Amino acid sequence: MKIKKLLIVIFSLLSFLDNFSQQKKPTVLVFSKTTGFRHKSIPSGISFFKTLKNDTNWEIEFSEDAKDFSQDNLLKYNVVVFLNTTGNIFDKNQKKAFQEYIRNGNGFVGIHSASNTEEEWPWFTDMVGATFKNHPKVQNAKLHINHIDAHPAIIHLKKEEIFKDEWYNFIKPVAKHVNVLASVDESSYTGKKMNTKNHPITWYHHYDGGRIFYTGLGHTNESYSDSRFKKMIKGGILWAASIKQVKKPTTKKWTNLFESDYSKNWDVFIGVPHATVKKLENVDPKSDGKKGIPLGLNNDPKKVFTFKEENGEKILYVTGEIYGALTSKKEYENYHLKLQFKWGEKVWEPRLKRKRDSGILYHCYGSYTTFWNVWMSSQEFQVQEGDLGDYYGLSGTSIEIPSEKKAEEKEFNFAKNGVLQQFSSVDRKLPSHANKGFNNEKPHGEWNTLELICFKGTSYHVVNGKVVMSLYNSKHKNADGKIVPLTRGRIQIQSEAAEVFYKNIKIKSIKKLPRKFRKQL
Repeated sequence: MKIKKLLIVIFSLLSFLDNFSQQKKPTVLVFSKTTGFRHKSIPSGISFFKTLKNDTNWEIEFSEDAKDFSQDNLLKYNVVVFLNTTGNIFDKNQKKAFQEYIRNGNGFVGIHSASNTEEEWPWFTDMVGATFKNHPKVQNAKLHINHIDAHPAIIHLKKEEIFKDEWYNFIKPVAKHVNVLASVDESSYTGKKMNTKNHPITWYHHYDGGRIFYTGLGHTNESYSDSRFKKMIKGGILWAASIKQVKKPTTKKWTNLFESDYSKNWDVFIGVPHATVKKLENVDPKSDGKKGIPLGLNNDPKKVFTFKEENGEKILYVTGEIYGALTSKKEYENYHLKLQFKWGEKVWEPRLKRKRDSGILYHCYGSYTTFWNVWMSSQEFQVQEGDLGDYYGLSGTSIEIPSEKKAEEKEFNFAKNGVLQQFSSVDRKLPSHANKGFNNEKPHGEWNTLELICFKGTSYHVVNGKVVMSLYNSKHKNADGKIVPLTRGRIQIQSEAAEVFYKNIKIKSIKKLPRKFRKQL
């Protein structure tokens, strides 16, 4: 059996290396259409990008024609840069094509007045992260750089930097779903201000499947000859193209994901309310909880997800009343996730007569609404009564699991010495679900400890210290229709019609699969 395990590892590694043998490069569309104020610095910006094109192997094209925002044409690019765009620049079909482009996992880099664009299109303003209001005169100001996230756009900058620019104020505080990389110190300049505790000016985030970077810098001609700014834009593009990642500190220490302000690490996405949901406006009386318009990002009027403190511990309380997902702001790769959970008593439609259900979705990618209008494409560590540690593939993923199916059974069960079977939500001829190897769940109402170990293409589902399933060769179908490795993504904790509690959620990076779990296989 040791030979079989060795062959599994070798096959996984060869598959991983084969798919990553050719690293992609940025293919960029620089778009500078304006229907409002036109910045005099746009030619300087275009000159900078032309120099960048000559100095690298990047493919960079330029346009001010919104007709280039068609589904077919956008296939040529993995990043679109909005260079000081302003006003309403798209028609209905162009908006639809751009949304699809972002949802397919592509990148967006917004410079300066990109936040003064399509102000009446909520999807776009949420994507950018803020909407322009006004500004003081051009002047020097101090920027505080956030190096907690070692983002390639700011890794070259000191803790504090002085820049000369036009410092944008925004209509509302910058959206809480963004990760702030730089804030402007309002005490360092004069004129109009936001008068908030923190005034973000540069940020990044994952939005509806895409990778979004924005900076309020870039008003002046001089910006495009400032080496610091040029490195920022180059780093932002490399990240948006998914070529360079946010570097995590190499430490064996655990990171607590339940801080006092949970919004530092998590977003909430709420799906379509079921017809039975009370005290909520505009609920479709025929809703099945899947079809319809979801409540959306960080819009949780029923408080499906809340954080409480009990006996000195921070507890995530999930009512389950509406399908939803607590979604990590960041992507994770090669990690050990550990948490505790227990079931509550309440259950809701449409699962009143079914097992209590939740779930840990990992390697999440794509739109928030890919599966049942509420969850992302992902691999699932099933959290369901009696089925802790089962596997499900959601919308475009596949994986291989040592398993067996007894003659009298319809489904495969994990078996550490079983035959490596493929489970797929891509190929409908294949199963997308596998049962755990054995039940290690504690009685109802007791706390269970769940651990998810992910290293390259391999995952372990661990329940109360025991590996109940090992999984190999994690893959997905990308926007080009190719089956490629899936080793990185966001994490989602599901609300799925059952009351559930989580606590002690923590994560750490790993450089290999932990020996104590490998020994169980």
